[in-house]
Amino acid sequence: MHEAQILWECDGDFAANQYSRGHIWRFDGGVEVAGSASPSVVPLPYSVEAAVDPEEAFIASLSSCHMLWFLDFSRRAGFALRTYEDRATGALVKDGGKMWIPRVDLNIRVGWDIPPDAATHRALHDRAHHACFIANSVRSEIVINLLEDIT
Repeated sequence: MHEAQILWECDGDFAANQYSRGHIWRFDGGVEVAGSASPSVVPLPYSVEAAVDPEEAFIASLSSCHMLWFLDFSRRAGFALRTYEDRATGALVKDGGKMWIPRVDLNIRVGWDIPPDAATHRALHDRAHHACFIANSVRSEIVINLLEDIT
């Protein structure tokens, strides 16, 4: 079982829709993260620009899950990585009256000790994508863009 505690307290005029959407995400082990609605969804000052919004967290969780599986499959295949960088992106769009993120791009750069050939590198990412339980839980398209390896 996985758990996250979400804590919010009214700070403003709730009835007038003039209240802060800032809140806290508390995870096991006591880690706390500032959360908020995105300023693109709820204008400042009622959102908190410096906090993590659900859309960013969604994209980050997909990226993190993919990376963890990729690292594991690379290690099992005998490849050593020095670095891994992903600048994951996704855009909130309106479709049929509903807002959603239809596509997430993982824009990945890897630093290897000795890199595999391109086909093996792609195959490791394909395995990671299919193993990622977060990716398996969503209907958004997830595109893996392999950028030039870091040398």
